[in-house]
This record gives sequence, C-alpha cells and structure tokens, in this order.
Amino acid sequence: MSDALIVSLYSFIRTLVGIVVRPYETYRRIILKGTSWELLFVGALLSVYFTVNAIVKTPAFRPFVLTRHFVKTSVAVLVTALFVSWLLWIVGKCFGGKGEYKRFLLGWSYTLIPTLCWFFFTSLLYVIIPPPRTTHPTGVALSLVFLTISAVLFFWKIILSYLSLRFGLKLDLVRILGILLICAPVIGIYSIGMYRLGIFRVPFL
Repeated sequence: MSDALIVSLYSFIRTLVGIVVRPYETYRRIILKGTSWELLFVGALLSVYFTVNAIVKTPAFRPFVLTRHFVKTSVAVLVTALFVSWLLWIVGKCFGGKGEYKRFLLGWSYTLIPTLCWFFFTSLLYVIIPPPRTTHPTGVALSLVFLTISAVLFFWKIILSYLSLRFGLKLDLVRILGILLICAPVIGIYSIGMYRLGIFRVPFL
C-alpha cells in the first residue's frame, strides 16, 4: 500500500506539472493510466485550502466556528464535484460517450486545480489588500492584475474541462458543446441555490 501511495504521489506531481505545460498529452495519460489514489492527493490539496479559507474568513480563532466552516465547505465542494461530474457523465452517455465513470471522475477532479489556484489567489489578496479597494492608480493596477490572472485561470479551466470530456467520454467538439448547452443551465441553477443557502458566493466548480 505504501508503494502504491508513493507511486501515486509521483504520478500526481507529474500530472500537476503536465496539466500546465502539456495538458493534451497529460490528460490522455490520466484517463489511460491514472489511479484512484490520485484523488486522495487532490482531496488533500483541497483540504489545505479549506483550512486556510476557514482561518482567513473567521475574524477570531474560534475552534468550533473554524471546524464548522471547514466541514461545511468540504462537504459542499465534494457534493458539487460529484454532482457536476455525474451530470456531465449522464448527459455525455446520451450523446454517445464511452468509457468508465471512475476514469472520467479522475480527469474531472484535476479541473478543480485552476479553481483551487483562483481561490488561493483571492484569499491571499484578501489578506494582503482587503476590500474595499480605491480608484487610486495602485488600486486600479491591482484590479487589472486580478482580472488578468482570473482570465488566464478561467481559460486554463476551460481547456482542462474540454480535455476531460474529450478523453473521458471519447467525444468530439460538437457533442461536447451539446453537452455543455444542456448542463450549463442546470449547473447555473444549482450554483444559485448554493448561493441562496449561503454556502458559496462563488461556486467551487
């Protein structure tokens, strides 16, 4: 078991580098050779963020409040990831998709990395320069930096999401667009529901 964890950790680190520099080849390898152990390391990274987020967003060190915030966020993200991946999988099957759900889930879990980077970035910005930010040139420059980094991470997210559907379900671009047209409204309604419940201001997708 320890050997499997070490191999999976190496594969996970290699994959993290790969989805940045060679996403196409890396996603093909994830779907063909990835293991479920890698999900543990994705979960570990998410847990680090949930911990940091709970500390940043809680005004004072209150163990009960921190724990409640951590558990609420963790459960919400887990449910969201499973719901979105399951929805895409079911609709993808209706469009003629092939493959195994666990392979697709592994590929889809890596699409959370750009989301995680964005939330880490916003948390760091919240600590360094808390809102409100002024219209001073420095504030405007920081806003431009924020928008640029957000746009880059969003584009990266789109690429990884496409590759997950491309290799995980073995679909072409036209059918992938069809899946997204059907799923987007459902995910949008789900995100609004999570916002109304006070769980996410910005959906962790």
